[in-house]
Amino acid sequence: MKIYFATDHAGYELKEKLKEYVSGLGHEIRDFGAHEYDGEDDYPDFIKPCAEAVAKDSASLGIILGGSGQGEAMCANHVVGVRAGVYTGGDLEI
Repeated sequence: MKIYFATDHAGYELKEKLKEYVSGLGHEIRDFGAHEYDGEDDYPDFIKPCAEAVAKDSASLGIILGGSGQGEAMCANHVVGVRAGVYTGGDLEI
């Protein structure tokens, strides 16, 4: 399965860990950024292209990360064919 990733600076470290984990499970990944930590970046620059890629590839999934996740989910949900939800489980260990 192809899994797309995107985040701003707030989720950068977790994204990098998740990419390694998901890749280790045998999934193909594509990273829409952020590709380095930059406290001034803005999530729509990464989330929207990721959501558009998921909408075009019905066999794929997307994992988007951020601070609270609310803005990121709203951004992704503006793309036709995409539905994003927020997971706030603090017990996730990678």
